Amino acid sequence: MKKIKSFSFLAFALFVIQAALLSSCNSQAQNTAKISYDKSFLVDVRTPQEFSEGSAPGAVNIPLNEVKMRLAEFKGKEQVVVFCRSGSRSSQAKSILEQNGISNVVNGGTWQDVKSALEAGKKK
Repeated sequence: MKKIKSFSFLAFALFVIQAALLSSCNSQAQNTAKISYDKSFLVDVRTPQEFSEGSAPGAVNIPLNEVKMRLAEFKGKEQVVVFCRSGSRSSQAKSILEQNGISNVVNGGTWQDVKSALEAGKKK
């Protein structure tokens, strides 16, 4: 009986986590639809090796562990879009930037999302 309760709790916990992730993804997709990519400072916060394997056109590579040391590069930009492999590091980068007074930051999610949005914007 104890195993059944443990399994039920685990299944419920996984359901809640999945629902939260889906909600986050939908929210992120809605946010990226409002971004003016052609006027944005595009920042890939992955490692240099990941960046060299492909990124969004026009993006600069500022790895997450360097964001705080390179704040000056973000200042004065109309809009900043940070992105990475999954959206996790870019979420952290967005928080770091906002904690340091840079409020015009959007988490673009994955580099593929940003690349697709740029391509879609060119087709319009």
